[in-house]
Amino acid sequence: MHNLRAFFRRFRVFLLFVLLQVFALSNYFTSLNFPRSQYLTTASSIAGSFLSIEFEITKHWNLGTNNEKLQKENIRLRKKMPNSFIRLNNGIVKINDTLYKQQYEYIPSIVINSTFDKRNNYFTLNSGSSQGIKRGMGVFSDKGIVGVIHNVSENYSVVKSVLTSDINLDVMIESSGAFGLLKWNGINSRIGSIDGISNDIKIKKWSKVVTRGGSGIFPRGLMVGKIKKLGSVEGKPLWDVSIVYSEDYRKIQNVYIVKNLMQEEQNKLEDKIPEDKEE
Repeated sequence: MHNLRAFFRRFRVFLLFVLLQVFALSNYFTSLNFPRSQYLTTASSIAGSFLSIEFEITKHWNLGTNNEKLQKENIRLRKKMPNSFIRLNNGIVKINDTLYKQQYEYIPSIVINSTFDKRNNYFTLNSGSSQGIKRGMGVFSDKGIVGVIHNVSENYSVVKSVLTSDINLDVMIESSGAFGLLKWNGINSRIGSIDGISNDIKIKKWSKVVTRGGSGIFPRGLMVGKIKKLGSVEGKPLWDVSIVYSEDYRKIQNVYIVKNLMQEEQNKLEDKIPEDKEE
């Protein structure tokens, strides 16, 4: 007790100064708005800086989740598009879901392995039979078509890319309706071609090339590319059509797998078409 009294006696002036200083500063910040707002603004700025740093650090960790959410939202919107439905009666202009029957569903997937510099290129996806994937289903991205499912295991599938020698997908020139088969010559991963278009059809450079939808692998109207160059096929009344793919297959990551709910019905009907017999 004697020591405590001695401490207060020795430092009484300093302690009185600290007490008065705290009292003065408390009254100052309480009574004046500007210093208080300055303090709060500074504190908010510091807190905001820390939050910005935290966001920059953590945003990359959330990319996978965000991409998955975006894919699901894209699928939801695509299911509402007219090319995912077939009309059940004629003479109706207004879209009414009771008059349409859904033909296509879309399954999101991610490319986990790929090639683009070989003569025949393939993509590996992290979706397989357990997700309802089957051989022959079409695959596309938000920029354009990718290929067709070639092999399937329980949790993975291999896609035959449009960058193969025998892809033969039916496509058409949007502006004219002229159609042919998509080909690739194995040279440039950004350039493809269309075979089978008659040279009496007028074709404009940079016209859009889209899926025709005839085989049922893809819905009609998915982007393929744009016409880059026109030439004549020697000895044949056909155009030599070069296109620029809308998708860069060197960078592709997120894709959608097309499930045609009426594919089996179409295949059964077309199997009954009699073959031409040589005379």
